[in-house]
Amino acid sequence: MVEIEISVLAAQRLDRRIPDRATLEREIKAWQGRRDASGARIKWMFSVEAARAKLGKRYPPAAQEVRKAA
Repeated sequence: MVEIEISVLAAQRLDRRIPDRATLEREIKAWQGRRDASGARIKWMFSVEAARAKLGKRYPPAAQEVRKAA
């Protein structure tokens, strides 16, 4: 999901040369405020179980589930 947000940020705000770090930070903060205010959401296509089945070791079980299995 982080990669999706970074991709949206890059497409919407970072499609040009940013002259310095301070400007970059202001741009990101302004973008984030507008995105949060708009209630933007990512439509996650997997349930936790489906993600674990499909992505295997990249989506390990939560600590609680490990303890239950033990």
